[in-house]
Amino acid sequence: MFSSGVPLSKRIFDFLATTLSLILISPVLVLIALLVWLYHGRPIIFRQLRPGYRTKPFWLFKFRTMTNARDSQGNLLPDKERLTRLGSSLRNLSLDELPELFNVLRGEMSWVGPRPLLMQYLERYTPEQARRHDVLPGITGWAQINGRNVITWEEKFNYDVWYVDHWSFWLDIKILLLTFWKVLKREGISQPGHATAEEFMGSQGNDQ
Repeated sequence: MFSSGVPLSKRIFDFLATTLSLILISPVLVLIALLVWLYHGRPIIFRQLRPGYRTKPFWLFKFRTMTNARDSQGNLLPDKERLTRLGSSLRNLSLDELPELFNVLRGEMSWVGPRPLLMQYLERYTPEQARRHDVLPGITGWAQINGRNVITWEEKFNYDVWYVDHWSFWLDIKILLLTFWKVLKREGISQPGHATAEEFMGSQGNDQ
């Protein structure tokens, strides 16, 4: 369905919805940026290279939720120890994701699609799992409303591939509405014992 590129209706919706959202929430963005600067220092924005459409790398933007605290050898402390109270609150309300709207505006992401994960995961996917990159990555997605970080990696990828095969404009609208409900209920934010989710090391039987 996406072999010829991103559907025009999806791109138009993303552009219009993002432009309007950025105008409406600009005071919130400024306030969060100020709080992050006060509690975490600089940089305010966390930037990380992620694989996008057809695995093309792009810089993902988020508000910082962790400090740069290090141990005596200069190594960063575990995520759970660097996550601050402010950072935890931003994650619980998904406010740390707001800078990704600029990724959407730039055409690197969509409002809805599989979440952009880490570059090192690319070589760990099965061919079927790798099909999640046949669409633009999203701020939210089918996997996010069906468990987010409390389901297994295999379940997440099954949901991602299902979305690739069943995309429609109205499915995106449904996912967005359910996402707002999930955010209000604060469901699936993290796995027990992890700040977010454990690292994906590859599926059992993956010979890649």
